[in-house]
Amino acid sequence: MTTPALTPVPSAPARARPGKRLLSALPPSGLLGLAIVLFWLVVTVAGPAMAPHDAAAIVDPEVFGVVSAQFPLGTDYLGRDMLSRILYGARYTVALALASTVLASGCGTLLGLYAAVAGGWADAGLSRALDALISIPSKMFALMMVASFGSSVPVLILTAAIGFLPGAYRIARALAVNVQAMEFVQAARARGEGMAYIGCVEILPNMIRPVLADFGLRFVFTVLLLSGLSFLSLGVQPPEADWGSLVRENIGGLPEGAPAVLMPALAIATLTIGVNLLIDNLRGKRKDA
Repeated sequence: MTTPALTPVPSAPARARPGKRLLSALPPSGLLGLAIVLFWLVVTVAGPAMAPHDAAAIVDPEVFGVVSAQFPLGTDYLGRDMLSRILYGARYTVALALASTVLASGCGTLLGLYAAVAGGWADAGLSRALDALISIPSKMFALMMVASFGSSVPVLILTAAIGFLPGAYRIARALAVNVQAMEFVQAARARGEGMAYIGCVEILPNMIRPVLADFGLRFVFTVLLLSGLSFLSLGVQPPEADWGSLVRENIGGLPEGAPAVLMPALAIATLTIGVNLLIDNLRGKRKDA
């Protein structure tokens, strides 16, 4: 009795890793935004180690020096290397904005989920309280906080986080209310699942992309708010400096077009443009099944 030949079964194609799927889904503008964001994140972490000079060292007798091989971004109003100043300043501009945005979006999303799932008086109370807070302009609220508690890193982080929390709550609640009306959420309620399970397992995964897009947008707003406070001398205080402080302290070189005032502004612009390009393309390319 002969044994029939076995036909080899083709192996299932390996699934692409999440990182590769993300890169393949992003269009060229999204990849450019991702590259800019990653560049500034690396600078935030490794900026002081990459800086050719100490941020406070006066390395050139000429103030508002032009771009040269020795000083690629020129020198400031005291003769300090602007490249080193920008690399050191990224720690405050990016790190403070990132910490504030994580706090605002995280708390706003959790509160929005709770309000949508709980409903009733909890939803109404949270919404009315945060409506009262959102009615205060963010810059006015920041000025009140700095005037009351002084300017320090914790105060700046909490100020930006509290100021942008109501907007994050509103977005998260609206998304959660739409998702919870779907049949699979109603089925989970009928099974007797608790609020934590419904919110974190059933609703949150189905609203994560819009929440991430909102996170990127709030990060941009936070960068601009903190840089604006520093430009008004109400943000990061000397001897430390963020990019907004660098623009303010070198504003005297603006009439002559000094690189010292243009380069920090360019750094803020590239960061915000990069984040906007990334979040605009966060949905990626849609593929036909």
